[in-house]
Amino acid sequence: MKEYIFLFALLLAGHNGFAQKATLAPGAIIHQVFFWLEHPDAMEDKAALKEGLETLNGISEVEMLVLGEPASTMVREVVVSDWDVSETMFFGSTEDQDIYQNHPLHQAFIKEYGYLWKKVVVYDIRLD
Repeated sequence: MKEYIFLFALLLAGHNGFAQKATLAPGAIIHQVFFWLEHPDAMEDKAALKEGLETLNGISEVEMLVLGEPASTMVREVVVSDWDVSETMFFGSTEDQDIYQNHPLHQAFIKEYGYLWKKVVVYDIRLD
């Protein structure tokens, strides 16, 4: 059986770096969400959204959560970088991702922080 191992070294401002490791088998789900903020220049809104996203780590089905912002890589026609904040989550199965979608913490996140964004795009990827 084929397994995928993802290793991310995450550096946190004001903290020492740490690594998280997720081992995902075929059938696992990568859940990528891109947010366009209502007020993209408001740093406090971006910080609030990231704070809210971090609460989703409290859902046991979330194997790993990674937050990000657009990278300042070379401008190319195929690169989309007009979004403000992203989250990438790893789930062991479609069923785990379904549990996450209906989980009270996820529903509370949407209710409490939904006013911050004007657009959200989701890509769900099933590993072969």
